[in-house]
Amino acid sequence: MQLSIIILNYKQKGLVKNCLKNIETFGLELNYEIIVVDNNSKDGCEEMIKKNFHRVKIIASKKNLGYAEGNNLGIKEVKGDYFLILNPDITVLAGSIEKMFQFMEDNKDCGICGPKLLNPDQSIQISCCRFPKWHTPILRRTFLGRFKFAQKELSRYLMADYSRKEIKEVDWLLGASLLIRKSAAEKVGLMDERYFLYFEDIDWCRRFRQAGYKVYYLPPAEMIHFHQRLSAQKSGLKALFDKPTWIHIISAFKYFWKWRRKNF
Repeated sequence: MQLSIIILNYKQKGLVKNCLKNIETFGLELNYEIIVVDNNSKDGCEEMIKKNFHRVKIIASKKNLGYAEGNNLGIKEVKGDYFLILNPDITVLAGSIEKMFQFMEDNKDCGICGPKLLNPDQSIQISCCRFPKWHTPILRRTFLGRFKFAQKELSRYLMADYSRKEIKEVDWLLGASLLIRKSAAEKVGLMDERYFLYFEDIDWCRRFRQAGYKVYYLPPAEMIHFHQRLSAQKSGLKALFDKPTWIHIISAFKYFWKWRRKNF
């Protein structure tokens, strides 16, 4: 088995179905398996998969475990030499997975790689960044980010100096689509389950780099991502009463406390 694909579902049955159909349509030139983890969605996803996708393995959680722990359920079951964490709101474009796979085969020091993610209008989505400093989330989520003094930090964090045209080693990649070397993950460990949602991708990439593996952004491999970050949909006082915002804040505290002895 060369590749395992893990798709985590939480009340997105339609997107899961489209994602699976999309993979079937292009037909990967690899020996692969697909594992869908359902986070107690109660949306009929399990029944839909059993009816329409007989080759897909379904893991049904009895509760919503969050992003890290939910994906970890799938990772524990993989048989492939590599595994692909794939959000259901991703549209895989022809050849993208094969390009990522071949890059990993050719670069044994790479522990994680990710494709260029595109918005539905084909514009580039920011999916690779430098590690955040403790005040970066504050600048991004509040009015302070509008001031000139904040622009330098935000430009650094968002890698405004990078064209996203050439393959590049980066600090971290958005967790929507990540290809991971299984042997490296066995040394680094699973996603940190202390994060329910957000920052688990930053933390994981940081741990891979700490263990000596490289993280690469691969523009030749392209996928479309329909996601809009929930914690960024509201701002100002409205955001203070928004559950995703508070989940994001809690995850940020956990991340910066965990890595507090490092230079932020």
